[in-house]
Amino acid sequence: MEQVMELSYALDTFYFLISGALVMWMAAGFAMLEAGLVRSKNTTEILAKNIGLFSIASLMYMLVGYNIMYGDGINSLIPGLSFFLGADNATADVIAGGDDAPYYSNLADFFFQVVFVATAMSIVSGAVAERMKLMSFFAFAVVMTAVIYPVQGYWTWGGGFLSEIGFSDFAGSGIVHMAGAAAALAAVLILGARKGKYGPNGEVRAIPGANMPMAALGTFILWLGWFGFNGGSQLQVSTVENANAVAMVFVNTNLAAAAGVIGALIASRIMFGKVDLTMILNGALAGLVSITADPLSPTPLSAAAIGLVGGLLVVFVIIMMDKKFKIDDPVGAISVHGVVGIWGLLAVVFNNSEATLVAQLIGIAAIFGWVFVSSLIVWSIIKAVIGVRVTEEQEYQGLDQSECGMEAYPEFGKK
Repeated sequence: MEQVMELSYALDTFYFLISGALVMWMAAGFAMLEAGLVRSKNTTEILAKNIGLFSIASLMYMLVGYNIMYGDGINSLIPGLSFFLGADNATADVIAGGDDAPYYSNLADFFFQVVFVATAMSIVSGAVAERMKLMSFFAFAVVMTAVIYPVQGYWTWGGGFLSEIGFSDFAGSGIVHMAGAAAALAAVLILGARKGKYGPNGEVRAIPGANMPMAALGTFILWLGWFGFNGGSQLQVSTVENANAVAMVFVNTNLAAAAGVIGALIASRIMFGKVDLTMILNGALAGLVSITADPLSPTPLSAAAIGLVGGLLVVFVIIMMDKKFKIDDPVGAISVHGVVGIWGLLAVVFNNSEATLVAQLIGIAAIFGWVFVSSLIVWSIIKAVIGVRVTEEQEYQGLDQSECGMEAYPEFGKK
């Protein structure tokens, strides 16, 4: 029996770690997607931003964020405060069995959770591309990953008040994606649009990305990483029931993404008369975000329907954000992760009998409200202290030179 318990523990820990590694690989996906959708003169800065934010997230979540999110809270609203990671599980505790026995490593749990934090921060990166100071972005990343994200994470996955009222978010449509979009929206409102994006009469001027193959590669990497994102959130794989659940999560995740592509393809064809690749890429991500709130309860057909709606929705929302609200989001991050994240949370009630619309709406309001308001305050402080936007000349020249001192394609256009 002891050998069985140890083997089960080892298997679940290994599965957790591999799932986390897949999610970590999503950092490469975000970097490639964003680099492909911005102009070539901003590519190096985008890459520096993505590897920097991942490193900041890893360190800040280790120092304090993880303990805020999963430590002992003062009450169900206010988390506690402690620092650094504790010891891992002892063999005696594992083989003791029972409901309270740990079934995977504590450090594996930390690793899996920290890559989620980095994912939320990556969403902000794309929305503020091509005009934000690099160090201002990193300053916000410190606060976001150490405090802002962990507090709302405590309310949900940490056992806080949203968990108590029955709010349901399996892998993070709201906790990760909508939270990242809320922080991104606050940043964009403080930052303003890129120069030349909108004309004197409010007309929208397209600013094409420099590298569509890179953007497509980024999307495929994100699609692959999402299997770890959703599949790892089952937490176990060592029993028949859990193994079957993981298989269902993988199938539903893939089908939702595929249906999101088809939805965006159809919508772009109808609206533009052509198939817009950037919309298709965002359609895949919209399908993935849609199903993340509950990839286990739906049938495969229902999962495809949820993803299809997400893919259709994201096209209309991106256009509305751009034309009506004049929110300049170079990669569509606020639409994909924010609005579609809300759709995913609401869609939970269609397939999960334990979820209620009231609890989902309260969760949406609490997470979005906390992250948006706290982010707005932090961005405002950063703006007052060091500024958030590069100069007009630096923006025209490109952030590769002004922020990093090197070009991504130094031989481009030169003989």
